Amino acid sequence: MKAVHFGGGNIGRGFIGLLLSQAGYRVEFVDVNDELVRLLQERGAYTVRLANAEAEETVVQNVTAIHGNDTERVAQAIAEAEVVTTAVGAGVLKHIAGAIAKGIERRLALSEKPLHVIACENAIGASTRLKQLVFELLPEGIRERAERFVAFPDAAVDRIVPIQQHEDRLAVTVEPFYEWVVDRSAMLDGYREIPGVHYVDRLQPYIERKLFTVNTGHCTAAYHAYARGGENGYRTIQEAMGDPSVVAEVRGALGETGAVLTRQYGFDEAEHAKYVENILERFRNPFLTDEVVRVGRSPIRKLSPDERLVRPLTIARELGIETPYLIKAIAAALLFDYPEDPEARELQQTLRELGVSEAVARYTGLAESDPLHARILDSYETLKNNNPHTKGSAAR
Repeated sequence: MKAVHFGGGNIGRGFIGLLLSQAGYRVEFVDVNDELVRLLQERGAYTVRLANAEAEETVVQNVTAIHGNDTERVAQAIAEAEVVTTAVGAGVLKHIAGAIAKGIERRLALSEKPLHVIACENAIGASTRLKQLVFELLPEGIRERAERFVAFPDAAVDRIVPIQQHEDRLAVTVEPFYEWVVDRSAMLDGYREIPGVHYVDRLQPYIERKLFTVNTGHCTAAYHAYARGGENGYRTIQEAMGDPSVVAEVRGALGETGAVLTRQYGFDEAEHAKYVENILERFRNPFLTDEVVRVGRSPIRKLSPDERLVRPLTIARELGIETPYLIKAIAAALLFDYPEDPEARELQQTLRELGVSEAVARYTGLAESDPLHARILDSYETLKNNNPHTKGSAAR
């Protein structure tokens, strides 16, 4: 059995590739990093270590790699595979759609064996989006057959994989917890379940539970930690979670998103409270080194209307739920001025040149006439004036 996985990075090796290998697949990674591809081809194995006291290790075997520029080999691998997965970042899906389309076309010319393509990205509906990109590139006569024999089930994935510090380029450290949820209703008849994957008939609640809890909580911790000291403040999320004031902000934001999730999807309140506590413990994990600037990177994407801060905010308003902590988290995101992050630089330039109000409208989609807009501006000014890193900054 063969699986093709796009993205040989830390998530790809430490999470998706690991589970596929343990399920008995020969995993062929597709990546454009020359060294990574060479090492996977030469060794055919790598080590995954858990970030816990025991530092348990698993050797992932029966793997190889194909360079992403070798579209012929990539297409042939897809033609032979049972499953195709991705962990490349939602913005990169458009760049791999062509190779997947070519592989599907070649596959359907040879057989009608079913194929599942699962995008394991931090985005809502990533597989659905990938399908749209792929189908735009398929010849018209192939699309109807592809609809019948190729499925793109959406998925939700959750595993913290921090910045790595290994001499071995292929070794990867991951937290013990993971969750991979797949939309069973979109699977083709006769599919083989992957052990460790949770298949559900309604995926949206699980996608938003993860997005509004793990992702919202993570970036809330990062932005408040950064606002308190910038590059010279807390270095890691683990350090920041030792500050009661940061923890209070995270708990407050997750209290608000929790109210949204239990009201909207009927999650049991007590069970969700346990889920939140588990998330907070994951953030505190002393065996992880999760840098604040890594978690906070790409603030423009994270401030967009369908993302982890603004989406629960607007749903909460529809449900009549107050959101002072989400408002503050958005304000703190606007203060993220880490100079090595391109989105942070663009955000700060917009704030300087157009002002806070225009920046909020542009990036969050909340118009100046929206009461939430005004509350974000007020919170922004308060945070800027009360935190030592941002007090008196002219870049506003």
